[in-house]
Amino acid sequence: MRVLVLGAGIIGLSCAEELLRRGHQVSVVDPAPGSGASYAAAGMLSPSSEVWHTERDLLRLGLSSIELWPSYAGRLGVHLHRTGTLLVGFDRGDLQHVERQAALLESFGAAPEMLTGSAARRLEPTLSPRATGAALLSEDHSVDPRSVVEALLSRVGRARDDPEPRECDVTVVATGARLPEPWSSLVRGVRGEILRAHTDDPPTRTIRGWVHGEPLYVVPRADGGVVIGATAEEHDADPVVTLGGVARLLDSARLLVPGLDRATFIEACARDRPGTPDNVPLVGPAPGRDDVILAAGFFRHGVLLAPLAAQLVADHLETGHLDPALDPRRFDVAAARVDADRLVHAPSGREPTYRKDNA
Repeated sequence: MRVLVLGAGIIGLSCAEELLRRGHQVSVVDPAPGSGASYAAAGMLSPSSEVWHTERDLLRLGLSSIELWPSYAGRLGVHLHRTGTLLVGFDRGDLQHVERQAALLESFGAAPEMLTGSAARRLEPTLSPRATGAALLSEDHSVDPRSVVEALLSRVGRARDDPEPRECDVTVVATGARLPEPWSSLVRGVRGEILRAHTDDPPTRTIRGWVHGEPLYVVPRADGGVVIGATAEEHDADPVVTLGGVARLLDSARLLVPGLDRATFIEACARDRPGTPDNVPLVGPAPGRDDVILAAGFFRHGVLLAPLAAQLVADHLETGHLDPALDPRRFDVAAARVDADRLVHAPSGREPTYRKDNA
């Protein structure tokens, strides 16, 4: 097939790479590849730590996708950090969050190992001695999404800065937090703020948890870098870094991992996570258009689900297979037929040229 992919974030590029591997003709359009949510993402591959009561399908999909990551990272030549996640409660109230998450996972058949504060400290010496307890998610991984995007671009080729229509059999829309009409209401932007730093004493594994009720994660990189995040705010404005967001992240991170006091500050950035009405991704035919495939709305799970999303998109184009939980047609959207030549894409990190509707 001749496939036009709109959007060169980690989802769009993963889809393009998979389709190319299967012998399809692929063009990618995005004037600012990898500059959206993929640029800010911490890269946690943790299907268990973020799942909630109504998200059994997301856990199923996340567990399937994380199994793909070792071979996927190997094919792309990117480093995969495979030492797990420590889900930590700083004070007694915070530990209740950890215990609730552990109980939820146990009800899903994926119970983590519970640790006392001292046991958690022995496992992760960078952790504050004031931490009251933790749960170990030993099967979690992490990856640097910026490295993944670079590797995918080297395989896919340059993304075109070209809004002009191209002759194609199908269009894959992977434009992150902004979708073209008539589907714009299916995705909304949820702002997240991220800090990056460098330290000579990084954690050996991802540390997630709560500090005086504030959620936090600290994700190590192989070169001594650490990513600290993330705030979450429903909003209608552009994503910007705020002093309040930075202060909350720094205060919590320095309490949970005291050695970060000596870290060198590198960067602060903000991007929109693409959320859907039920926070479950959209992978499948766009409502009203079988020749337009949506690969969007991945919210907090874009990096984790990228290799699986690519397979699902390619499988649908080749066989018609569709995961019902991800079918975009589950939402009541006017089945307006739009000319594919008039699709206006919303490249990552740029303002869209169509009307934004966060309803």
